[in-house]
Amino acid sequence: MVVALIVICEVGFWVLLAAGLAARYLLRMPRTGAALLLCEPLLEVVLLVVTALDLRNGAEPSMKHGLAALYIGYTVGHGHRTVKWLDGHAAHRLGGAPPPAGPPRYGMARARHEGRIWLGTAVGAVVATGLLWLAILYVDDPARTGSLESWTHVAWRAAGIHGLIALSYALWPKKAPKGPAAPADAAAPGGPGGPGGPGGPAQSRDPLPVERR
Repeated sequence: MVVALIVICEVGFWVLLAAGLAARYLLRMPRTGAALLLCEPLLEVVLLVVTALDLRNGAEPSMKHGLAALYIGYTVGHGHRTVKWLDGHAAHRLGGAPPPAGPPRYGMARARHEGRIWLGTAVGAVVATGLLWLAILYVDDPARTGSLESWTHVAWRAAGIHGLIALSYALWPKKAPKGPAAPADAAAPGGPGGPGGPGGPAQSRDPLPVERR
């Protein structure tokens, strides 16, 4: 049930996001669009409550509970960036706003950008760890909570690997190709994680309002 709810929450996130952006920019109903976007954090609340009830009813702590904690942590750390990126592109394509600026591609500006994305991953690991330890305290049975403890290690291994990747951009800054048309900090079209799309290990899902034109 918990695994199925994770899938439902992920699908619901994109459905609410599409509906909110369509209401805001296609139907010219900004308040309705904002209300739909603000409903997205409720999906994580529902998942959290169902997971807690599942444990309370005697379910054996397992992969599904660890996965639910990581999913919630991921959306807290990276969901906001995903919503902001898509909102900016929707404002440009549907609302007549200027095209959103892409992330920097070269030098220390790129390194700082990668560092900010890693901070989202670190926040996600902290949130997931907190939820897992609350579950461990809630179950209060060391013989049954080993799998939950192992998921805290998964969260921090992911954060550590991502941190090393982000650090590599500071230790070995990417250099711009030589030529007058390639400034060192040129921004590339793409999502919050880099050129070409959202990228980055995504994002609380509360949206940032974009000015309508």
